[in-house]
Amino acid sequence: MTFTIDGVHHVGITVRDMRRSFDWYSRMFGFQPGPVNHGAGPELERGVQVEGAELSFAMIRVGNVNIEFLEYHRPEGKDWDRANGDVGSAHICFVVDDMQRAYEELIERGAVFNGPPTTITDGDLAGSQWAYLRDPDGIQLEIWQYPKE
Repeated sequence: MTFTIDGVHHVGITVRDMRRSFDWYSRMFGFQPGPVNHGAGPELERGVQVEGAELSFAMIRVGNVNIEFLEYHRPEGKDWDRANGDVGSAHICFVVDDMQRAYEELIERGAVFNGPPTTITDGDLAGSQWAYLRDPDGIQLEIWQYPKE
């Protein structure tokens, strides 16, 4: 290859209402959104492959990666309806230092988990714990704790 990949700049998710999402992610995780930008026009339409696209977008910084939130004003998109096993389904996973505390505190803040934390019992990841939850648009998220030393 004649180029190198230096890292991940962002992961993008399309949301129904950016302000609602910012409020939820701030309440759940303490994330602070950056400035909101707007886009429209032929270059954007071509780039995102959405005819007539008008959207707002903003980033939330998490460690060394940004999460980009996109809200399409035109055309209005369909609600998320994919299952975890569907091709193209994705999720964002946040590393936590204490799974049980994170799980309990997020529930107190209104998070809805798919189930309680699960511990991996064998293989290279043995001792790690994970739990899935969904944001207000039904977008899958995960919290993860590496094994404690």
